[in-house]
Amino acid sequence: MSDSTILGPHSLLGGYCDDARWGLAVVRATVLEAAHPQIGAALVDNSSFVAHPWRRMRNTLLSTRRVLDADTGVRDREVARLNRLHARISGQDEQGRPYDALDAGARAWVVATLFESTLTLTRMSGESLDGPTMERLYAEFRAFLALFEGNADQLPATLNEFWPYYDDMIAQGLENTEAIRIILFRLFAHVPPPPLLRSQPAVWALGRAVAGPVAAAIIVASLPESLRRKAGLADLPGAETLSRGVHLGSGVATRVLPRSWTRTDTVLNILDSGALTGLRRRTSQAALLFRLLANDRDEAPAARSADRFFAEVLDQTGDGRLSWPDLAAMAREIATRLDLDEPAERRLYDAYADWWRELLAALDTDEDGHISRQEYAAHATTLAGPALIRVAEVLFDVADADGDQSIDAAEHRALFRTAFARDLDGTEPGRYSRGDFVREFLAFMSGQRPSTSYDALLAEA
Repeated sequence: MSDSTILGPHSLLGGYCDDARWGLAVVRATVLEAAHPQIGAALVDNSSFVAHPWRRMRNTLLSTRRVLDADTGVRDREVARLNRLHARISGQDEQGRPYDALDAGARAWVVATLFESTLTLTRMSGESLDGPTMERLYAEFRAFLALFEGNADQLPATLNEFWPYYDDMIAQGLENTEAIRIILFRLFAHVPPPPLLRSQPAVWALGRAVAGPVAAAIIVASLPESLRRKAGLADLPGAETLSRGVHLGSGVATRVLPRSWTRTDTVLNILDSGALTGLRRRTSQAALLFRLLANDRDEAPAARSADRFFAEVLDQTGDGRLSWPDLAAMAREIATRLDLDEPAERRLYDAYADWWRELLAALDTDEDGHISRQEYAAHATTLAGPALIRVAEVLFDVADADGDQSIDAAEHRALFRTAFARDLDGTEPGRYSRGDFVREFLAFMSGQRPSTSYDALLAEA
């Protein structure tokens, strides 16, 4: 069954999406996806998950909830947006093999890994699903795939047929890809702090040094043994026991603690603002917004060096160089936040594409198709050219939802919000004129002046 009417916020899948421990299943599924040669290559070349994992997590949750929304209009709009996003991702891996984010088989594997990882999560958490419940959950995942593909033919029709397909993919369809190593070792070892701990880098670095390898070991121990052997992932002593303990503990917490404590958005909001600082932050938000809208420079953060600006803002994919996927990631973040329709989204991507061509012409001195840190540092003052001005103009147009030629408080928080569910409260004074908005954007994107707003949009992890 692939009838999309079985989906919605009250579906089994919707329940898992609202459960914070589902993050374990999503990370595990991402490793399985990364072992697929097409998906792994697309992740390495285009994804911002290494440099901006917390932002990526929030956006994934937001997108999934839109797809599961009870309003079919919201659902269809999000599916169309994601299909447009994936249509822009294609290329070749290091062996010259093509990849395409719209490949039906690869997309089916993404859904398959999420389904199987969800079952693994429930099993390792000390829960059991009866046969009809598993069948229902599988039908929901097939319906999820059908929303994007028009059908679910790439996944077997029944749960009994799914397991031979899954085993065959593990044995024949997966490889030891670079993306696996990046997720398990680079991401866990270098994940930036969540907003809650951003002001405590030493504390985060110390905790990450211990927790990073442990988190990687927990995920590795939960993977199929055949994939661990294929990818050369070591079986660390005690890792399987630790993994079972963490999963079991998460299951116990879910059953014992109040439901509101274990919701995904609750955990994300704590990571974003901190339970202890949330009240203070809320009371200061109106004043902060007023300063932003009033173009107040007095409390601006210290300016970044060219190297830091390159790493924190321009290099969205975290691969150490500036290329088209970095600018596409910026456009994608804006389009996601504003939930743009196709014409507005196309204007935004086209403007960023023009800026990329302008950057190549100005900065790519060795003509290798990307811009190194050294090339950027040597010519950084040339960034604010006509194409970047055009990006600023288009960004203003798509953010100005009511077309009144100013950015009011509601439009400001739609673009610059920093958390999944938290918005600014009340009605704040002040507006951005077109000129102020464009000047702010140009000053930030050319590295001339920092901006709290644009940091939240493009720089924060």
